[in-house]
This record gives sequence, C-alpha cells and structure tokens, in this order.
Amino acid sequence: MANELTLSKTLLEAVKMYSDPKACFDLIVEIRWPDGVTCQCCASRRVTLFANRPMFKCNACKKQFSVKVGTIFEDSPLGLEKWLPALWLLANCKNGISSCEVARDLGITQKTAWFMLHRIRHAIKQGSIEKMSGPVEADETFVGGLEKNKHEDKKLRAGRGPVGKAIVMGVLDRAGETTQVRAEFISRTQAKRHSTRKSAKKCLLFLNSILVPGAGIATFPLSIFTSSLTMP
Repeated sequence: MANELTLSKTLLEAVKMYSDPKACFDLIVEIRWPDGVTCQCCASRRVTLFANRPMFKCNACKKQFSVKVGTIFEDSPLGLEKWLPALWLLANCKNGISSCEVARDLGITQKTAWFMLHRIRHAIKQGSIEKMSGPVEADETFVGGLEKNKHEDKKLRAGRGPVGKAIVMGVLDRAGETTQVRAEFISRTQAKRHSTRKSAKKCLLFLNSILVPGAGIATFPLSIFTSSLTMP
C-alpha cells in the first residue's frame, strides 16, 4: 500500500484511491507501521483492530487509539478521505495552492483548509506526518521594536519591557537524528498587565498540536509555562 501513494500521479487516480475511507485507513497504517501496529501508549505489539470501527485496542495496557493519534491528523474531526486529497493537491501543485482553492475542491471552509495546509506543510518540511515525541525544550521571547522608535500614533505609553511586542514560542525537539524546531506566534502584549492566562491557553493549544501525549518538556519555571502545563 505504501507504494500506491507514489503511483497516484494523476488526479483521477487520487480521486479513486482516496474516496474510500478504508483504503485511506489501510494506507496510513502501512506507512506508519510497516512492521506491524504498535501501541501509542506502551509500544506493545499486542494490538487488535475492532471489527466495527477503525480503532485499535492494546491488549497489554487496555488503551484504545486511532491511526490518527500522534500525527498531524489528530484532533481533527475531518476524515482521512479529506486529509489525503489535500496532501496530494499540495504536493502535486508546483506553483502552490491556496486555502480557498482547497476549500472549493474538498467542500470545506477556507479556515479549515488553511489549518490543514498549515499542518501538511509542516509535515512535508520535517519529512513525517507524526508529531514530536520528545523530550523537547520550550521557551518564549518577545519580538518587536522599541517604544521610543515608534511613531507617535503607534506608541502605547503603557510602560517599558515587553509592552507592545509579540510573544513567540519556540519548541526544540532533541529526539531523533535531526533536530526539529517549531515556532508559533502566541499573542501581542497591548497593556502593562497582559493576560497571562490567555497566552497560557494559546501555548497549551500549540503544544498539543505538535507533541504526542506524554512527551517530556523541559522549560523555565515562568508563569506562562506553569499555567499552560497545569491548565485543565
């Protein structure tokens, strides 16, 4: 099945292949686990597939997981029959493809198409559809010019330091042969008393989108990280 992904050279072949949810499921299983399915929690090979739904159950730890767990497809209500055509479209359009065009082709909203393309581009860049497994290092910085160098109508006059700057979070993955780095814009400080909880929530969403459950995180004991890692 893994070779069929490279054989889909025409749009007609891709439509035939990815229109079947079971074919998409079998394809991702073959790509992720060519030597057999392993549990995402305990790495056991004692895994069985449910007969009535595309879910796996580990006979060792009794946990259930899907083929999307630990990949860029996780936390998305869209099925693989939407994700794989989007991946094919992006990979085969030499001049690139916009989120509006993907939305029209797949019958989804432009916002959803943008989200999908964002994750797919990251997967293509790192060469894998799987998330970071850890351990990772996380840190944040403030990006922006000095208040004194801004135009008068752009100055906030709310103090010095991080006021008016953008909070950018970076995550460094030390696992694997190649070191991966991800960065994300979190929020922009507009006042002296910036909402730490709001920024912490965005940090949490960012970490959940790139890390597998249980991945180790090393960071500084700052309030923004403490809040994001302990939020319900």
